[in-house]
Amino acid sequence: MEFLLRLPAPFRFALRRPSAALPPAFVVLAIALWMASFGNWPLWRALADTQAPGSAPHGWAFVLGFGVLIAAGNAALLMLFAWRWTLKPIATLLLLITAFGAYFMLNYGIAIDASMLTNVLQTDVREAGDLLSWRMPAVVLALAGAPLWWLWRQPVARPTPLRSLAQNAGWLLLFLGVAVASVMAMFQEFSSTMRNQPQLRYLINPLNSVYALGRIATQPLRMDTHTLLPFGRDAHLGASYVNQTKPPLLVLVVGETGRSGNFGLNGYARATTPQLSARNDLASASNAWACGTSTATALPCMFSGLGKSGYEARKSNYENLLDVLAHAGLAVLWLDNQSGCKGVCDRVASASTTASTNPNWCTGGECLDPVMLAGLDERLAALPADQRARGTVLVLHQMGSHGPAYARRSAPALKKFTPECQSNALQECSQEEVVNAYDNSIVQTDAFLGATLHWLENKQAEFQPAMMYVADHGESLGENNIYLHGLPYAIAPDVQKHVPWITWLSPAMQARSGASTACLQKEMATRRISQDDYFHSVLGLLDVQTTTYQAANDLFAPCRAKG
Repeated sequence: MEFLLRLPAPFRFALRRPSAALPPAFVVLAIALWMASFGNWPLWRALADTQAPGSAPHGWAFVLGFGVLIAAGNAALLMLFAWRWTLKPIATLLLLITAFGAYFMLNYGIAIDASMLTNVLQTDVREAGDLLSWRMPAVVLALAGAPLWWLWRQPVARPTPLRSLAQNAGWLLLFLGVAVASVMAMFQEFSSTMRNQPQLRYLINPLNSVYALGRIATQPLRMDTHTLLPFGRDAHLGASYVNQTKPPLLVLVVGETGRSGNFGLNGYARATTPQLSARNDLASASNAWACGTSTATALPCMFSGLGKSGYEARKSNYENLLDVLAHAGLAVLWLDNQSGCKGVCDRVASASTTASTNPNWCTGGECLDPVMLAGLDERLAALPADQRARGTVLVLHQMGSHGPAYARRSAPALKKFTPECQSNALQECSQEEVVNAYDNSIVQTDAFLGATLHWLENKQAEFQPAMMYVADHGESLGENNIYLHGLPYAIAPDVQKHVPWITWLSPAMQARSGASTACLQKEMATRRISQDDYFHSVLGLLDVQTTTYQAANDLFAPCRAKG
């Protein structure tokens, strides 16, 4: 008993003996207030940390009004389920969503929207394991333990169905009225805050997750997800294939979580790309931008021929770059060392190395990227011979720098920067340790790209090879207390959108395409490019003719024009 008396008041309240049955609305209000206060700690912290320079801090009236708005919104949501068999299960679910949402927002500085939840739903067991730490159960227990204990011990009154309907409707209208009144009372400051600090709307817990889930669930109403529309079905091979003596071999390396600014090849102070930097036959873009901040968005977007705006506004799914290459008659293979191709490779040959037990590259249930090069000759030979005779496109999807377990993304021999963050709870480490671990993963990518180039150079007797490396998105490493990636594009920092784009063309491919490396180096040095250019640049490099091709988005077109 003495221990209980020393507990904070909310916990003493939660652990008290059950009293008489409470009306459902009272239970709803108690849970809603808890979620609005303790469950929204990331929002209140962000609100305090995002003051405009020189501006006065938000007054208590605004903070109180904002809190009332959130509590009323949560209560209105819960009132929809304030029935005998649904109140406690739904309240439990919302409390857990609130606790887990708060944990990830607090620890990684993320925001929750439909794109972020799509990433969560598509996360495999290996990726999920990288996110587990002792902090998660501790935070979830702290935020949800007491109210859950109280909720399931508290008797709830059970009015007749008709009376429940009338009471629930009345309370729902009341809570909605309170929400509207709170907005009106602080409208000027509220509208200004939401306009100037739009990231705050993604921190309103758990309404952010509920809204995002609603967006995902209703997507079929906004877009026909069952129909795949044709795209580039008129694709055919151009004049360079007539009487060719050696077919092209293009390797498209899709990098995971690559920050352009952390590549030594792009001017980074650290030597993170020693192998690439030692070469003079590479063209590296210093001003390249992703079309999304997560794999689930950026990967299908960059392989789409619609461009970012067209991809986001589409009403149906369309065939992508790999389909068009296959329509033209080329051999296509997607090789994955990650969590899948997000639908991009569904209609072409594909394989995965994630279950490999190769002792040279695999340990602890996952493999470093060079495992994709093991046995690649055999995979190449297994593709249809008639298609290989025309040309081959291999896509290598990296594990790359996937966080937060950056330390697992590099071999011990390549850990140049120490001390390294060994924890997947990145806030337990200093930013220097986080950056060290991330930079070591870039050193590993450099070694993998170097090995890929070596493999391609050994193929010059049989093929006219080339390689293009582009990261799907970037990463935050603790700047402004933000980690990982996946923030809504409009508010995401540049480090989540600014990506490396590196091209290598063999002498034979330069002659075939008419684009010299020297010209590309000048063209890509300062030109702003984006993943909107990816589709058209690959088609242009391979001389695949189709009405979907746009020369203005082909990075190689200006160099071909210069001869």
